[in-house]
Amino acid sequence: MKWQNEFPGPLPRPGRDETARHLHAAQENAAAGNHAGGRVAIGDARGVATVVITGEHPAITPLTGSLPRTIAALALPSVASMLLMTVFATADAFWVGTRIGAGGLAAVSISLFWIWQVIALGEMVSVGLTAVAARRHGQGAPARAARSVGDGMVLALALGVVVAVAGLFLTQRLVATMQAPADVAALSVQYLGTYLLGSPLIFGFFAVDAAFRSSGDTRTPFLILAVSVTAALVLDPILILGFGPIPALGIRGAAVATIFTRAVAFGVGVRILARRGMISLNGFRGENLPAIVRVGLPTAATGIAFSLIYIFLTRITTQFGTPALAALGIGHRVESWAYMIGVGFGAAAAAIVGQNMGAQNPARASRAGWVTMGLATGVGVVAAVLEYVFAIPFASFFTDDPAVIQESALYLRIAAISTAFIGAELVLEGALGGAGATLPPMLASTSLTAIRVPLAAWAAPRYGTAGIWWTLSLTAMARGVVMVLIWRAGRWQHRSL
Repeated sequence: MKWQNEFPGPLPRPGRDETARHLHAAQENAAAGNHAGGRVAIGDARGVATVVITGEHPAITPLTGSLPRTIAALALPSVASMLLMTVFATADAFWVGTRIGAGGLAAVSISLFWIWQVIALGEMVSVGLTAVAARRHGQGAPARAARSVGDGMVLALALGVVVAVAGLFLTQRLVATMQAPADVAALSVQYLGTYLLGSPLIFGFFAVDAAFRSSGDTRTPFLILAVSVTAALVLDPILILGFGPIPALGIRGAAVATIFTRAVAFGVGVRILARRGMISLNGFRGENLPAIVRVGLPTAATGIAFSLIYIFLTRITTQFGTPALAALGIGHRVESWAYMIGVGFGAAAAAIVGQNMGAQNPARASRAGWVTMGLATGVGVVAAVLEYVFAIPFASFFTDDPAVIQESALYLRIAAISTAFIGAELVLEGALGGAGATLPPMLASTSLTAIRVPLAAWAAPRYGTAGIWWTLSLTAMARGVVMVLIWRAGRWQHRSL
């Protein structure tokens, strides 16, 4: 994985083996007319992509009809939500880079690798709760689904409090392990420490999002995100720079604005869930906690492993100073646009493949994987060309430091080659997850990411930062190629669930 936003991303998910069963159950409910008012919600077990079918419009089903149209219907809600968060992350990096400077960008960059581990814990709740609540909705048991949401919310808030308290005591030690320059480390302590204090709100947001998506409602979380992100875009520069009676918080303000986005979504979301009877905390017994943790824990473990790998990579990069660290952060921000689009297409592939495998139609499942990969690859190729041609303008958007611009442009031009392979990696990883074949892509992806550490350590003293950037790019390309080979081998078609 080259990049992970502060929103659930497409890490290999052992919990995806629930996808096909849930989708098949939803299909059977629809076929049997087991719905109210002609409205049926079909989604994957992660809740990342969901399509709502109503009797007022022609049905869009993964089992029949035009694959491109079905893919678009499933992918767009997920892509829209992901891009909203990417817009804010890009704007946040702009204000940090142009007002605080290269040191601020570098500080955020090294903080992100620890934040990814926090996000991995949040995803444990998100993935586990989505699977459990979606199963209850599929069983026609909304009251049990509401109790599972209540259990998931309690778990999310409890984990958030633990992380926040741990952050008070460990932030300086965590930053020290990155061996960054003193000025960068000081800024990173401010940013990371502030972010960790907001962990309960961030984790609570994950639970809210999972609750809506598991019920088949993608419109509500999208609208909540749209409002909160818009407000945060206005608040971000005010908190960083100060305005009127509001003091300038500097890099702490950037972290507060990020927390604000999640806090608004969490607060509004809980209120709507309660009003709709979709969350129950009465007589809390925690009966769903074992299932939530069992399904979500592999996701958390995988995310933490990826983060640790990147921490070692960052330590190798620090020997080249602040410009290299800042370039790594800028590169992640620019790449995130194509990455998040790939996430949306991957979610669509998981849903379509899962349903068709449940319907005993592996041929259409296979075709869906190839078609979705083709569409996402088209986007990836366009993004690769833009990333290469406009490397300097992209870098200049975030900073006016000549050294950072030069290093970032080098990163982006080398990384552009791998961007063309992003569709193959993310889509086919999602498709394999939809088929329940999660182990091969997980092992392949994790192994190829892990070898970045020795490769980068070998290449850095010989080729400088270019050696590190080529290590990231070539291993990312290899992940895409391996996913194609696994999908083409077809062993996933014999996976029984």
